Amino acid sequence: MMEYRADYTYMASKDTRLFTVILLPNGKDRFPCVVIRTPYVDALEALTEEEICAQYLKENIKWLEHGYAVVIQHCRGRGKSDGDCIPYINERDDSRALYAWIRKQSFYNGELFLKGGSYLTSVHYCAAPFDDDIKGAIFGIQDSERYHICYRNGFLKKGLHGNWYVGMYKAKSKMKKHYTYGSFETLPLSAFTKTVFGESVPDFDEMLRSPHPTDAFWNTHAGGADARGATDRIRFPALFTTGFYDIYTGGIFDMWNQMSAESRKRSALVVSPYDHGDRCDEATGIAFPRGKRSERFGADYEIEWFEHIRKNTEAPFEKGKVTYYNLFENRWNTDDFKPSGATASLPLGCEEITYTYNPFDPPRFKGGLSCNFGGSVFQDKPNSRHDIISVYTAPFENDTFVKGKMAATLRVRSDCEDTCFYVRVSIEKERGDFGLRDDITSLCYQLGDYVPNTAVDLNFSFDEHAFLIKKGERLRIDIASADADHYVRHTNQKGLYSEQTEAKIAHNTVFLQDSALVLPIWRR
Repeated sequence: MMEYRADYTYMASKDTRLFTVILLPNGKDRFPCVVIRTPYVDALEALTEEEICAQYLKENIKWLEHGYAVVIQHCRGRGKSDGDCIPYINERDDSRALYAWIRKQSFYNGELFLKGGSYLTSVHYCAAPFDDDIKGAIFGIQDSERYHICYRNGFLKKGLHGNWYVGMYKAKSKMKKHYTYGSFETLPLSAFTKTVFGESVPDFDEMLRSPHPTDAFWNTHAGGADARGATDRIRFPALFTTGFYDIYTGGIFDMWNQMSAESRKRSALVVSPYDHGDRCDEATGIAFPRGKRSERFGADYEIEWFEHIRKNTEAPFEKGKVTYYNLFENRWNTDDFKPSGATASLPLGCEEITYTYNPFDPPRFKGGLSCNFGGSVFQDKPNSRHDIISVYTAPFENDTFVKGKMAATLRVRSDCEDTCFYVRVSIEKERGDFGLRDDITSLCYQLGDYVPNTAVDLNFSFDEHAFLIKKGERLRIDIASADADHYVRHTNQKGLYSEQTEAKIAHNTVFLQDSALVLPIWRR
């Protein structure tokens, strides 16, 4: 059995020591280098450096067998690396410092291959624009637009960025964090970091003051300006992966569509039917036949992607195309994922329904779908609360394929100067109603201003999806004024949410007779 080499060093970046493991094949002096930077190493912190090297060697043996060196670094303030972890803030400098360090090593052959998933991809986006020796990448399950990571239409994604940030912030310092999930109900929310961490955190505080994508914060380093558009004009092939129930599905499709034609032609996008980790809990969700990427394309598709780049072997995915799983038809397809132009507008009823929205007891929904952690699960019974309106479409008369971005329009009214409206779409199955998509907005976010007791139209746009509605099945549409498990609740007050000190009751009306769900129909 061939032996491989494993060593470690503490690389310097901005006067901070970053723990770095180097795994090398035997047989020759210079190798293409796979570069990985990770913060998710809490379990390794108590191990010795030698034990960590041995573990990484075991986990990455296939890369070494194919002749790649692998360089793995613990992000600042995580695992064995020194410093404080403040999400995103130091990743540009630290990533570029690691690339520069590798270029000086005797094992470097002039080729870097970037590999990551989720935050492990963000650390590479932050280093853009990319240098010429980066020959390929696997950019998994991560959006490069920081606003999308934090917000949807002005609502903080506490079920994604909020809870995650609390866990990441200065994790290695073991600071006491005065936090529960209910901490995001703090009024004013601007006091959040002082309350939870005992200190102000400038980037998080400014993020809370910036609920609009046009706010100046998003054009700063702390707001992710370094990463924005990182892949728009890349000169190397990149494999993008996501799932229809990933937390960044819409953002990754945006990235794909914004790429230059030349960049997209040499790259590929692969979309599974599952969540951020390509997982399914069969107790609460649906297991799709051969739905995982590894089940359909083999466990080594990442190696095959880089081998294709280096050796001109056949690519595991068709380049320039989207390879995706069509749910409920249960098969993989590959095409441009472009809309056919055909649509179906489904009325939501013939009633006018008024309900009381109490922000001190907001409604909640199961599963984060494509915007928050939790994937898709079977939903609670329809009309499960007084403040949730559940309606079903008529049964479909024929099998109907949906591909693209669903949309909805609600005619609404409120007795407050501002309030929230939330829409969730599910599909009826024998086990129950399975979540498909959701969207959220407020009157003032979308309209700019609102006069109480005026009927207005609100538009909702849902992230890309591909699924089959079988003959006789129905879609369910839930309408409410909050999903408090995933988004900060609306206080029914006008103005900047993070500075609000009070909440009040709203009486909201939905005119179902003037509302509709619009489906993009796939014509084969």
